[in-house]
Amino acid sequence: MAKILWADDEIDLLKPHILFLESKGHDLTTVNSGNDAVDKTNVNNFDIVFLDENMPGLTGLETLEKIKAKHPSIPIVMITKSEEESIMEEAIGGRISDYLIKPVNPNQILLAIKKNLEGKRLVSEKTSSNYQQEFRQISMDLQERLDEEEWVELYKKIVYWDLELAKSNDESMKEILIMQKKEANDQFSKFVEKNYLNWANGIDTPLMSHQLLQKEVFPDIKDKTTFLVVIDNLRYDQWQVLRPLLREYFTIDAEKLYYGILPTATQYARNALFAGLMPSDIAKKFPQYWKNDEDEGGKNLFEKELLGENLKRNHINKKYSYNKITNLDAGKRLVDNFSNLLQNDFNAIVYNFVDMLSHARTDMEVIRELADDEAAYRSLTLSWFEHSALFDIFKLIAQNNCDVIITTDHGTIKVDEPSKVVGDRNTNTNLRYKQGKNLTYEKKDVFEVKKPEEAFLPKQNVSSTFIFAKDSKFFVYPNNYNHFLKYYKDTFQHGGISLEEVLIPIIHLKSK
Repeated sequence: MAKILWADDEIDLLKPHILFLESKGHDLTTVNSGNDAVDKTNVNNFDIVFLDENMPGLTGLETLEKIKAKHPSIPIVMITKSEEESIMEEAIGGRISDYLIKPVNPNQILLAIKKNLEGKRLVSEKTSSNYQQEFRQISMDLQERLDEEEWVELYKKIVYWDLELAKSNDESMKEILIMQKKEANDQFSKFVEKNYLNWANGIDTPLMSHQLLQKEVFPDIKDKTTFLVVIDNLRYDQWQVLRPLLREYFTIDAEKLYYGILPTATQYARNALFAGLMPSDIAKKFPQYWKNDEDEGGKNLFEKELLGENLKRNHINKKYSYNKITNLDAGKRLVDNFSNLLQNDFNAIVYNFVDMLSHARTDMEVIRELADDEAAYRSLTLSWFEHSALFDIFKLIAQNNCDVIITTDHGTIKVDEPSKVVGDRNTNTNLRYKQGKNLTYEKKDVFEVKKPEEAFLPKQNVSSTFIFAKDSKFFVYPNNYNHFLKYYKDTFQHGGISLEEVLIPIIHLKSK
């Protein structure tokens, strides 16, 4: 039952509508002026207000403004005889919840009540019902031998339902989706394990990190300035929540997913992306630009140089720039100097925020509490983006009628299953992949590459082995096992094999 206020200077003529709503169990209060409507809302808690736009004295729009000033969350439905666009725009700007044109019938009023007061529940129920049907189809798909493109489509479905169910109150369906995602990741890990060495050697290779610029970016560098924005650690579901903001300024020309190389870690994947080469080829051709896991210093210090070599190798003689943004001040400086970028044919921008957010969530308790699940993590990413220098850069790109390509180097997964590993003191510290000699590990938990050269990975010594964690597992040393289990469980990590880490977005945008 809803408690309803209806304001109309001809309220007596609406008696049949009022009786109809009362027969449905709703509690109606009626007034015939805007002033009375304001007074009533100040002394009563109404679930919804129906407001005639054309009343003598205080108009409907003026009444709307006064009610919203004190009760911003109350749903207000504007009813009017006029179809003038300016009145509609003014009412919508005043944050109405719905808009009806006279004459209205009782069912229209009932529908407005249901939509505004029961909409979330009805949508939640419909979403849960639809996912139950889709669940069966996804389950059947997972029993099939999916190819590279079919895995992409299945992951898109899972992300779609993840986003839809996040709006629902049906916790049981959310739990079922989590279980189905886990099953999908188990099957996907086996698929990658079976095919990765073939892909690395050019056999039935899907679009991968080292091919991305040549196939997806360089063909777009034409007559006008083109931007490439690499948002480190941006997952496909995170892109989907940023998408509506950017659609205000751009049309989406193309949107696809590509396969990140292993390890799905910045040192390997982003260097491969800019160089247009697999890691071992970078180490051979440009040893001055490559650092191995056990080397001292930063591992991604030469992306600009690798990009330059890639452009040269592809005979692209264009003026270009490279900027890496790792803090707020650097982002603001790039905004302030944006006009300089317009002098170039091609601008590459690496923005590290999402990666920093992932690490901060591991290290800072307050961030862990703010982003305690996938939906909250997406929400935090969206909130940052709305107020970021990066969003300002996108607006400037649109204002100057430039094209932009958004992508990332790898995704990230929330880890929850420890897997014991033992290595010597030179073994790298990443929780999702390990590289070293004399590694001891649970074979069922990993994809092992005992000959790194077969995966085009640098071989640091004769007995080097790479292992990649599958599904949502993370590596833990037996000593201090419980401490590290507690510290890293339910954190977001990358480097291994999962849908979230490997299947990553690339989006082509054109300014509106």
